Amino acid sequence: MTILELQKMAVEVRKGIVTGVHAAKAGHPGGSLSAADVFTYLYFEEMNVDPKNPKDPKRDRFVLSKGHTAPGLYSALAHRGFFPVEDLKTLRHIGSHLQGHPCLQHTPGIDMSSGSLGQGISVAVGMALSAKLSDESYRVYTLLGDGEIQEGQVWEAAMFAGARNLDNLCVIVDNNGLQIDGAVEDVCSPYPIDKKFEAFNFHVINVADGNDMNQLKAAFDEAKTVKGQPTAIVMKTVKGKGVSFMENKAGWHGKAPNDEEYEIAMADLEKAGEALCQM
Repeated sequence: MTILELQKMAVEVRKGIVTGVHAAKAGHPGGSLSAADVFTYLYFEEMNVDPKNPKDPKRDRFVLSKGHTAPGLYSALAHRGFFPVEDLKTLRHIGSHLQGHPCLQHTPGIDMSSGSLGQGISVAVGMALSAKLSDESYRVYTLLGDGEIQEGQVWEAAMFAGARNLDNLCVIVDNNGLQIDGAVEDVCSPYPIDKKFEAFNFHVINVADGNDMNQLKAAFDEAKTVKGQPTAIVMKTVKGKGVSFMENKAGWHGKAPNDEEYEIAMADLEKAGEALCQM
């Protein structure tokens, strides 16, 4: 896909996030929206995946370590063709395959059930090690929140990945600066994030704007050239990106829009899509 096509798709992914969370009357829009661009880039450009064969043993793997942002992952998967986009309206409903956190057993395209913060990266490290031991060429990607990396297990996993030179592993940190209780630097500062990963033998790529497709492309292209080290992409993003009243507001970490707010959010995204169509 071209950069412009990816930008347009990211708008559709954002619409799916807002639609799902509104229909569920619950969920986590803020961090889903900040990561919408990276979800889009991964599933439409970066990763070797096939919606017709979601269990292909040669596929690249993705672990959503910050599992509460499942609405973003579900929207990307739906638009990529793993299941109908219409299913997004069933988010968190009884009997739906789209649970509040990703579930490996029920949803096509999910490589690991996740939700308990800090645990996903350990699973991703295990997958990357498995590929090395089996002499397989697939790559493993995992997305963490900047609040999530306050968990100690994250750094145990990073230490192991660096010690085992897992250059098929790409850890992505969504540094939107906010968590459920406020600014990450006020709650329990993880900064400097890049220096911490470097200390564990990671090749670190800082992305000044993780909501910019050109910058994401440059980062992932660089990551694929790295040998002998895992990569950490630390991307600065905007929580609630694309929805005017949600941007940079910690209160939208885990709250659904009401009917009026839903209309405003969809209008914001419709306008963004129209602007891209004129480019």
